[in-house]
Amino acid sequence: MIRTAGALLSGALAVFAFAPFSLPLFALVSPAALFLLLKDTQPRKAAWLGWCYGCGFFGAGVSWVWVSIHVYGGASILLATLATSLFVMALALLFALQAWLLMRICRRKTTLWLGFIAIWIGFEWLRSWFLTGFPWLLLGYTWLDTPLKSLAGLAGVWGLSLMTLCLAIGSVQAMTQRSPKPLLLALALPLLSLSLPSSWTSEKPVPHLQVALVQPNISQHEKWDQSQLRTILQQHIDLSKPYQDHDLIVWPETAIPSLYYQAAPYTEDFFSHLNAVGTTLISGFPFMTYDTDNPDIRRFHNSLGIFSQGSGVYHKQRLVPFGEYVPLEQQLRGLIDFFDLPMSEFSLPEHTDLMLQVGQTQLAALICYEIAYPELSRRSALESDLILTVSNDAWFGDSLAAEQHLQIARMRALENGRWVIRGTNDGITAVIAPDGGLSQRLSREQPGVLSASIPSMQGQTPYQKLGVWPVLGISLLLLLLSLWPRPWRAFKDHPMAG
Repeated sequence: MIRTAGALLSGALAVFAFAPFSLPLFALVSPAALFLLLKDTQPRKAAWLGWCYGCGFFGAGVSWVWVSIHVYGGASILLATLATSLFVMALALLFALQAWLLMRICRRKTTLWLGFIAIWIGFEWLRSWFLTGFPWLLLGYTWLDTPLKSLAGLAGVWGLSLMTLCLAIGSVQAMTQRSPKPLLLALALPLLSLSLPSSWTSEKPVPHLQVALVQPNISQHEKWDQSQLRTILQQHIDLSKPYQDHDLIVWPETAIPSLYYQAAPYTEDFFSHLNAVGTTLISGFPFMTYDTDNPDIRRFHNSLGIFSQGSGVYHKQRLVPFGEYVPLEQQLRGLIDFFDLPMSEFSLPEHTDLMLQVGQTQLAALICYEIAYPELSRRSALESDLILTVSNDAWFGDSLAAEQHLQIARMRALENGRWVIRGTNDGITAVIAPDGGLSQRLSREQPGVLSASIPSMQGQTPYQKLGVWPVLGISLLLLLLSLWPRPWRAFKDHPMAG
């Protein structure tokens, strides 16, 4: 009972490591506590403790899911709590499997800590793609406002997660083993971080891009009300008019809350004027295509398009379950309002442009949730001059989600050595420097426009070139060391203990 409570508490404490609290000490304490709880336990007990830890970890860290289900999905408090709990408990199964696997194959007490580090990293990576992925709350995000963040340009958020675990678990092992040897690994990556260059990329010798990011602060309850379409579009236009001399105006995700032919009567004159004066406008909007094999089948995409001074459309490649598509659609549609949210019928594209061009500037495009995928963002940004991401975090109200989402976007800037411009409906609209620092931001839940001059960047970071593979390779080596001298017999010889 004490260990169960300890696992729940240690998992929940991790939330304080992430934004908006940003206390990285908890990123060390939380996994270190789990490691101590798992020592000397049998696999089945370890799985239970891992699951409890995961319930605390995700229960505190992604509690904002409740807001979207209850406030905007129309579910009752009881039903929203049940749905959120099921989501959290399902995610926690990954920590259960992680803990079970550790105690199942790592038999030597003196090297158990190496296996803990390796398997944790493996599961963070697994979580980034398994069942479309949920790469939220990766431990590496917590070091963004410290000198140790430089490691991200070399090895991405994955390298910072590896550093976190080496420092936390290596220190615990050194104290319990009463040996300084684990400290060598614990301190290696922090010392490497402090010796790395502050930047791997440089500005291009071209004029800066003058950008205006429009934050309209449209209520989520009004956004999809078609009777409000003209008013909503006019609000975007009115906010944009003072910035017609800029190179680029950005409207946020689904700022045009209808198919374009429905919005065109209200926007065409303004877009034509922008085209005449040489200003590019990019906006989020729903885009309809027809199935190539069956023209009678229509598909809808969450897209980002150029509406003046150019052309190009990017279609979202990672969709949010229930928010943008409904798994088991035939069984769930109509049961409760949450399964019938507006625009929850989006589809993945057959193909899409990865970049949008504004003059001579190539923008890597990412919509909302996609910025949370380190490898997707890396591939999109490889040949880009800067990164553009748009979002609508109004779904999550005044919760932890917006600050966590901004923290993630800041890490993408640091990993890729690119400026990130982030346009949102109700916040947090921001301009992020290549070192992950916030250059400018708008206040939440207030209409406004952020105007900035953005340099184009050239060159690539080591992480852009190599991706996650070096960190996975190091983790595999640590796992093999934890199983030494006969790693291939770890499963075969281990008793099936309960």
